[in-house]
Order: sequence, then C-alpha cells, then structure tokens
Amino acid sequence: MSSIMTNVSAMSALQTLRSINNDMGTTQDRISTGFRVGSAKDNAAYWSIATTMRSDNQAISAVQDALGMGAAKIDVAYAGMESAIEVVKEIKAKYVAATEQGVDKTKIQEEITQLTAQLTSIAEGASFNGENWLMNAGGLQSVVSGFVREAGGTVKVTTTDITLGATNTLFDDTGANGLLGAVKGIAAMTSATTTATVQASIGIVETALKGMTSAAAEFGSLSKRIDMQEDFASKLSDALERGVGRLVDADMNEESTRLKALQTQQQLGIQALSIANSNSQNILSLFR
Repeated sequence: MSSIMTNVSAMSALQTLRSINNDMGTTQDRISTGFRVGSAKDNAAYWSIATTMRSDNQAISAVQDALGMGAAKIDVAYAGMESAIEVVKEIKAKYVAATEQGVDKTKIQEEITQLTAQLTSIAEGASFNGENWLMNAGGLQSVVSGFVREAGGTVKVTTTDITLGATNTLFDDTGANGLLGAVKGIAAMTSATTTATVQASIGIVETALKGMTSAAAEFGSLSKRIDMQEDFASKLSDALERGVGRLVDADMNEESTRLKALQTQQQLGIQALSIANSNSQNILSLFR
C-alpha cells in the first residue's frame, strides 16, 4: 500500500542513513585520536585496565628517575673510592721506599703528607646533590630500586639499602675514623724513624687498602644491580605501553578501509532516501 501520510520506505532509508552516519562518526573519531577505546563508554573493562596500566607506567617512569639519582650517588662514591685507592697505593709505595737504607725519610714524608691531603680532597669532593657517601656519612642509605603492583592490587616501591660506616667511608667528621682514619693518624717520619716503625705503618696502610678494595667492590656491585634494574624498568615500561596499545589502539588500516566503505554506504543511503521521497511525488502526479 502506498501512502502520502506515512512514507515507510523513506523512514527505513532515513534510519539506515542515521546508522551509517553514527558508524562514520565513530570511525572518524578513531582515526583522529588513534584510539579504539578512548573512553569508558567504548569498552569499560579495557578502558579501566588501560587507565591503571598507564598510571603504573608513570610510576615506573618516576622510579627510573629515582634509579638515575641513586646510580649517580653510587657512581660518585665508587669513583671517589677508586681514586683514593690509587693514592693509598702511592702512599704504600712511599713507605716501602722508606725502608731502604740511606733514604731521606723526611723527604718521603713530605710526599706522603701531600698524598694524604689529596685523600682528604677526594673524600670531600665525592659529593652528589649534597650527599657524600665517603665523608661525614653514616647509617642506612636507601636507593629506590623498583615499583611493584602485587596480586591484591596494592602498590609498593622497593628500595636497595646500604649501610655506611667505618668499613666503607673514608673519613668521619673528626678524620680519626673511617677507612683512612688510621692512615691519617700515622706519625710523621723523621730521620730517626726506625725500619720497624715504617713496617708497622705499611701494615696500617695495607689494612686500609684492603678495606677500601672491599668497599669499592660493594659500591660496584650495587651500581651493577641498579644498572640491571634500570634496564628492566625500561623494558617493563615498553612492555606495558605495548600491552595498553593492544587493548585500546585503533588499527588505522582497518579503520581507513571501514571509512571508505561507510562513505560508499552513505552515498547509497542518500540515494535510497531520495528514491523513497520521490515515490510520494509520483503518487501526487496521479491526481493531475
């Protein structure tokens, strides 16, 4: 039945055209934003997961910054310890030279005094951002080493701790303690200093050297651990980003193909609506 009051064909064509236009709007939005799931209304579950993972990734980025800060502190301490070890080796060599018959111990002492002053300079200079792990340092130092989301959903920042004290610092406030406190406390040599006394000084220096080597190894292993954690954090961040992308990113090839198809459907829909509307005009021509 044909009716000029109710054009069923036009209504159907219009409904189809509206549906096509809505699909085009969705596709165009995906193409312009690059997201298949841009808000909770698109897919609440995926959007929620993506939002949480993006938050975690930001936290990991902050952890990477903290790791860089911690690595810098350790690297400065390690570099200072290495330099101090070289100087202490020189001091040891000077004392060994002082055991030879006929040498001028006072001249050797002048060199040792300068080398000892250099040790103080190294210790004072091994500072990063106001923190010096080789001098005037003590107690527990913590370096951020990770960010963990546990099974229950709680988050935790992990730290790596190192205890600073007499076994891994060079001096304290008084200069009497630390790895080099005993070395600084060695009495200055004179021409009257005996070989036995020099031998005892060598023993003190050797003990300090062993302690410094052990401390340098401790700093080195901690630095290596942080380097590994930095590498892991970087890979973890990339993996999270890829995972979020799989959930919410739009496939641009697919969306562009769909857009072309919808544009064709839109043109056909407009033509169908035009044909449906022209039917009413044809009915009116019967009454002429």
